[in-house]
Amino acid sequence: MATISVPLGQAQQDKTPEHPMPGLKELLSWSVDHKVIGLQYAITALIFFIIGGWAAMLIRWELLTPSLDYIANGTEYNRLFTMHGTIMIFLFIIPMIGALGNYVVPLQIGANDMAFPWLNAFAFWLIPPAGIMLIMGYFVGQAEAGWTSYPPLSTLFSSDGQTLWAMSLHLLGISSIVGAINFIVTILNMRQKEMSIWQMPLLCWAVLATALIIIMATPFLAGALTLLLLDRVAGTAFFDAGRGGDVLLWQNVFWFYSHPAVYIMVLPLMGALSEILSVHSRKPIFGYRMIAMSSMAIALIGFTVWGHHMFTSLQPELRIPFMITTVIIAVPTGIKIFSWLGTIWDGKIRYTSAMLFGLGFLSMFVIGGISGVMLAAIPFDTHVHDTYFVVAHFHFVLYGGTVFGIYGSLYHWFPKMTGRMMNETWGRAHFVLTYIGFFFTFFPMHMAGMLGMPRRVAVYAPELQTLNQVSSIAAFVLGTSTFIFLFNFAWSAFKGKVGGANPWRALTLEWATTSPPPPYNFEEPPIPFEDPYGYGTEASTAYLDAIDAHFGLPEDGAPALPRSPHTAPQGAGD
Repeated sequence: MATISVPLGQAQQDKTPEHPMPGLKELLSWSVDHKVIGLQYAITALIFFIIGGWAAMLIRWELLTPSLDYIANGTEYNRLFTMHGTIMIFLFIIPMIGALGNYVVPLQIGANDMAFPWLNAFAFWLIPPAGIMLIMGYFVGQAEAGWTSYPPLSTLFSSDGQTLWAMSLHLLGISSIVGAINFIVTILNMRQKEMSIWQMPLLCWAVLATALIIIMATPFLAGALTLLLLDRVAGTAFFDAGRGGDVLLWQNVFWFYSHPAVYIMVLPLMGALSEILSVHSRKPIFGYRMIAMSSMAIALIGFTVWGHHMFTSLQPELRIPFMITTVIIAVPTGIKIFSWLGTIWDGKIRYTSAMLFGLGFLSMFVIGGISGVMLAAIPFDTHVHDTYFVVAHFHFVLYGGTVFGIYGSLYHWFPKMTGRMMNETWGRAHFVLTYIGFFFTFFPMHMAGMLGMPRRVAVYAPELQTLNQVSSIAAFVLGTSTFIFLFNFAWSAFKGKVGGANPWRALTLEWATTSPPPPYNFEEPPIPFEDPYGYGTEASTAYLDAIDAHFGLPEDGAPALPRSPHTAPQGAGD
């Protein structure tokens, strides 16, 4: 692949951004501005990321040796990994998806705000009390049934913190549903009239598919949580087999939500990856319509695969259909992978921090996908069910995919959110430590799982200690990398170089306004370029030069943006 240093536009490095980012008072207040809400989502998610990561470090510290050393007993260990899993999924990844969607999507479609600004704020402000409620369980006996909370452990043998766990997830589910409705209406009805549905950026396609999944799947989780709460506080027996209930009912309903929920967490970052790879390799996206339609296919097929989580409890004749659908859903994902490879092939790649994390996403997610196809095979899945092989697969998908995607997205859109650039030296150091730390934390778990190490236990066979020590030491490296990112994020927000309106010279509409954008995003209705990924043409060069001229030199009397995507720079004032 050819490599070239792509210019960063006419950034004014010695000036402050024209529109300052929101201050602490505004971030702590009720706001209906989608940009403020996006930042509120992001900061809240990062706080819970620190809490969930701290729990992960304690887990790996305990697993340095085969016996209990630092945690009092198995119950406390159960509580620790329950909190880690729940916080990372429901209070970090999903809210961070909300941050990305809220800040970027209205800008990409040329809208002034989300369709329902008040509901948008309401969706966010459900999250902090839900998180506090979850953590308050430590005062009454924290939930200890894992993030999946299978009965009867979650109904008959858990303390009151399990009730708070279910109530917390109820609030988070309401937040997700309200937000999803808002995204669907916004994307379908508030695009600029010149933007057809086939001109939408792929991030918008991915968020739309994700919102449809949320609308269809989350009510099932809400129903399951309601039954769980009734069993715990009202004496019902929905999941009590001894009184006529069905303990497998929870598994079916929970996984009917939770497997599509994997795509809720991954699909938006797949959309973001399409933006990052195209911009930073200066190549048109390969297979735009196939990538868009594969997102919709994943949203549909994702509802047919929940049973593969239950291969060891399903009747044998029901396993084959779920094995088939599990293999089929790899097809639209494979379409995306090969389209991304086609996009960067022979590209003029600029190895920014955003691009490095995008490539990291691509490589790690492929490993997670391969182990996922392995788990689709009934005999293999039966052998490694509830072992560390499943833990490794799960984290290669959700950390290697989702978290790498989150990091790449933050590096890519940070200039738009703050008006400043993140430090690339620190960003590259963050990537190297994250990549090495992550790989050596979770790849050895494949081997530990195939050797029979069960997940969710603190005591294991002594012959597995070396693999666990490698995983733990690498986990501490991974944890250290996070502090580099947090320092870079906080320092760059106030001291980073001013980036200008379009530092990456991208063609999507969020870069056709100031960084950060004004309160209503655009000074005048923007005209989208005919192809949001059409790099390398004379028309795209003229469009980008016009943006640079308009926003890069405000003191010289900037001309208006071109009223047509085909207008040459000299006609920009027409």
